[in-house]
Amino acid sequence: MMMMISFNNNISCYSSASQVLLEDDRHLLGPCGPDHDHDQSHHGYDSQAYPSYNFMISTILNDEFKEDLIEEITHDVLMSLKRLDHRVDSISSSVRTVINVNDFIGAQGDDHDGTHDDTEAFKKAWEVACSSSSEGVVVLVVPHKKYGLKPIRFSGPCKSDLTMQISGTIEASEDQSDYSQDGRHWLLIERVENLLVEGGGTIDGNGKMWWQNSCKINKTLAITFYQCTNLIVKNLKIQNAQQIHVSFEKCMNVRASYLILTSPEKSPNTDGIHVTRTQNIHISSCVIRTGDDCISIVSGSRKVRATNIACGPGHGISIGSLGSGNSEAHVSEIFVDQAKLSGTTNGVRIKTWQGGSGSASNIKFQNVEMHNVTNPIIIDQNYCDQDQACEEQHSAVQVENVIYENIQGTSASDVAIKFDCSKSFPCRGVLLRNINLEGGGGKIAKALCRNVKLADKGIVSPRCPQEGSLHYCTN
Repeated sequence: MMMMISFNNNISCYSSASQVLLEDDRHLLGPCGPDHDHDQSHHGYDSQAYPSYNFMISTILNDEFKEDLIEEITHDVLMSLKRLDHRVDSISSSVRTVINVNDFIGAQGDDHDGTHDDTEAFKKAWEVACSSSSEGVVVLVVPHKKYGLKPIRFSGPCKSDLTMQISGTIEASEDQSDYSQDGRHWLLIERVENLLVEGGGTIDGNGKMWWQNSCKINKTLAITFYQCTNLIVKNLKIQNAQQIHVSFEKCMNVRASYLILTSPEKSPNTDGIHVTRTQNIHISSCVIRTGDDCISIVSGSRKVRATNIACGPGHGISIGSLGSGNSEAHVSEIFVDQAKLSGTTNGVRIKTWQGGSGSASNIKFQNVEMHNVTNPIIIDQNYCDQDQACEEQHSAVQVENVIYENIQGTSASDVAIKFDCSKSFPCRGVLLRNINLEGGGGKIAKALCRNVKLADKGIVSPRCPQEGSLHYCTN
């Protein structure tokens, strides 16, 4: 049975997503491939908890390699997304029962100017929709109206498939005392299966009052999806987040597309899309202009695809940070394809703390354009987010099997490629192929490479120097 919740603005986004599979790159790593005999047990790797590790490039560089193994890595995520697409196609032909949020709003909210508190009306509408077993239920918000909301939870499980059609504007309360019970979340959608959120509307976090305070203050996230399975989020504008705009936490089988995420360049910690402990997610055709990472991918996430992304201003596309507070972190099977970054502080970045453990593996960045990006390609295993220098430690998150292919553009700094890796756990199996990064005004850019085992193929500029690199290969 199909249930839809609709809260409406047509929206255009960057471009359509393309389905690109990872190709066979085994022969390109050559003698600079990872050390197969390296023992993972001492930094906390659990093969049962992280079975994707079995598919690492380092383990398939052998005579028994099968050409379709890399494609098998992404097969299940593609199949999951295909099933989600079939579900969306079936919505238009389904019988619908409409539940109108306005039916739960009193006379004082008839003007829909966003100045009234509509939280209770949204709660009641959700309760009716989520508990309904009718076939094809739609909760519809009147188009092009404004609604004011305090922090609210939309909790499942629900009895039917649900669609939230957000066509108007939802604005966050500006009263910080409203966030006293749950200071972490504004809109929280949790434990819902088979959910579609769309509609062309706007979600506004009214973040200015939060940005004025120290970024270390625990600020709320604009919208969080927690433990949702078979989730589609598309055709929305999310702006002025208090902190992160959209967070996917412990979700499975997710497609996020045609989203416009915007906050001022100086707004602190306003990541566009944050992925944590989530598997099988495809982020596509999105425009992200924020004050922090356009996309951030952190521990527990695997099989993450990001395609056709326009990013900037912001801090780029980041994996991490990982391993803070001496913690164990694992991410794997991350694929970024067709991204345009403009005026960002970083391009494609992997950042890990000293003292952590675990792994960041099977990562590929390809077909990326950089325009005036300060750190176009960067791996930082010595990440330190504090005023004083961090004390050197002897453990680190292992970074291995990372491919950079078809990346071009301009660097806003002298160093276009920076691999600052750990002395104790050097970066391994890094491949650069067809890289062309220049300094501003056509100047020659530089590469800084410390403690990294790498190979390069084709035209690579700038190239890592022999000096200062743990191991360097070239043809």
